[in-house]
Amino acid sequence: MLSRTADHLYWMARYMERAENTARLLDVNYQSAFLPQAPETALNGWKGLLSISELTADYAKRYDELTPKHVMTFMVSDASNPSSILNCLRAARENARAVRGALTTEVWETTNQTWLEFNRLLKDNALAKDPGELFEWVKFRSHLSRGVTLGTMLQDESFHFQRCGTFLERADNTARLLDVKFHARNTEFFGPSVGNESKEVDFYHWSSLLRSVSAFEVYRKVYRNVIRPEKVAELLILRAEMPRSLVFCVDEVVNNLRAVANDHSHETLRKAGRLRADLQFSRIDEILATGLHAYLTQFLDRVGDLGFGISRDFLMPAKA
Repeated sequence: MLSRTADHLYWMARYMERAENTARLLDVNYQSAFLPQAPETALNGWKGLLSISELTADYAKRYDELTPKHVMTFMVSDASNPSSILNCLRAARENARAVRGALTTEVWETTNQTWLEFNRLLKDNALAKDPGELFEWVKFRSHLSRGVTLGTMLQDESFHFQRCGTFLERADNTARLLDVKFHARNTEFFGPSVGNESKEVDFYHWSSLLRSVSAFEVYRKVYRNVIRPEKVAELLILRAEMPRSLVFCVDEVVNNLRAVANDHSHETLRKAGRLRADLQFSRIDEILATGLHAYLTQFLDRVGDLGFGISRDFLMPAKA
């Protein structure tokens, strides 16, 4: 496959997944804002969201003060923010248009219609009317895009590059979403046995996090007990049967990378396999012993390195 075609397919999938996960990040903060809490605590959640998304400096250039309304506008519809949902959906559509011949009609029409409909919703002021409903719509369109891809695309190199993009982006965003929660609490977490015995678990905050990744019912089925932070972390990091967990995503990246491997990709595949092995043979108590934030920061660095390797080995020059 031409590297240009692979590049467009990979980034089409990444941008669609990024739009969904930006919606998930915003939704968990928006829903948490309705819980009883100090104003400073609520504001820390929005600060953490910008920090984890590496958008604090860009936001400060556009807005004089930090408010939930401004953050949502910046991350949903601000054309100057390259990571806004608007720009992600635009980029997904433009990448799809560039390789129209490599896609089925259903995949192209779904991607194109998502872009057109999102613009109509913005013109109808959907963000101000009901942010939660808009975020759910973005998530639904991303689900639809993946479903159409699975149901209509030939499972050849085109398909595998899309899957690589989807799951690398999802791994990155699941880690960021977890980290946002701990930023919002303005604390590091070292597990229940290291100075956290007296801290009462905030059921509503942790359940909102689980709901943001469609994992609330999954948690109940797996653990069947009260929601505990360390169990939430275990579910979203180490449970291979959870489709948004880090280990599940990295496993998918490895499998799809292996399917498109070439003479130059041995090192990238080795690093991906090493990351998968580290996740598969880790225990949550060991992860928490070093601090969850420190662990997630290192994981994000390794995912970024994998993305660089994929771009170097298969694609056009890496994008931001």
